[in-house]
Amino acid sequence: MIVVLPRIKVQNANALSSPFTIGFPAMTAWLGAAHALQRKLNQQEEENPLTFNSVGVCCHHINLHTYKGPGDFDYSIIGTGNPLTKEGQRAPFFEEPRCDLEVSLLLEYTDLSSEKRRNSRLALMRDLLLQMKLASGDILTCGDPVAFHVENPDEFKKLKRQLMPGHMVIERRDLMTTAMEQGENALEALLGYLQVTSQSVTDDFGNTLWQRSRKSPGWIVPIATGFHGISEIGKAQHQRDEDTPHRFAESVVTLGEFKMPIRLSIEEMLWHYHVDLEKNLYLCQQNTFKEKKND
Repeated sequence: MIVVLPRIKVQNANALSSPFTIGFPAMTAWLGAAHALQRKLNQQEEENPLTFNSVGVCCHHINLHTYKGPGDFDYSIIGTGNPLTKEGQRAPFFEEPRCDLEVSLLLEYTDLSSEKRRNSRLALMRDLLLQMKLASGDILTCGDPVAFHVENPDEFKKLKRQLMPGHMVIERRDLMTTAMEQGENALEALLGYLQVTSQSVTDDFGNTLWQRSRKSPGWIVPIATGFHGISEIGKAQHQRDEDTPHRFAESVVTLGEFKMPIRLSIEEMLWHYHVDLEKNLYLCQQNTFKEKKND
């Protein structure tokens, strides 16, 4: 079963998806929010705990807080500079890009409860969500949650109509793999699919026209999908949780693509956690990769 939390309006969400990419929040933010909602929900209903197996996010609108003045070549981040120093000056700080979003969250779980209990649980989901943060942003409004049995083709069509107009992010790890097999390193592969090439063309009347092209069609973007451990698992001085082992990690960035929900299967919409301790990877990956691995 899929529960859709529709049209969530988020203000001042964190747009710093990784140390060197700005834009749509990282996938860890969305799966982390679903996990936090699951914990809050299970605290209210301890007798019948839920587990959200997979999470999907559909973006309907995004407004990145940037500014480009007259004659500027690049955009600048609009920062608040809070808090001020005792002298009333702006304190030195790392710029924190933010954005306003309108998204719909998809939560996959197994539900064996009655319809009456399901409706009360959906209402509780909405109430708990409005008390939370989403990608470090404040949640302003959220529509009434709706449940869909996506095994039924008609129900799945209703789900896709519910998400339109909008775009869902899917992982394009295959593009990175293809480029690296041709001898490029990871950074070259990433930038190669993001760069836009401009070329001048002269038409039959002698006019010069400019054409722009990219290496691959589609709305290709960099996305942060998890973390890579760079230290041994152990304890660190003054760590927040004394019972949980500590490890330093760096962001994992790959390519993604925004696509309309009507073009996707349910497995292409959803993401899940994946841990590979042999490679020290803590990832969010799509359910399509899970299926391929099982095959």
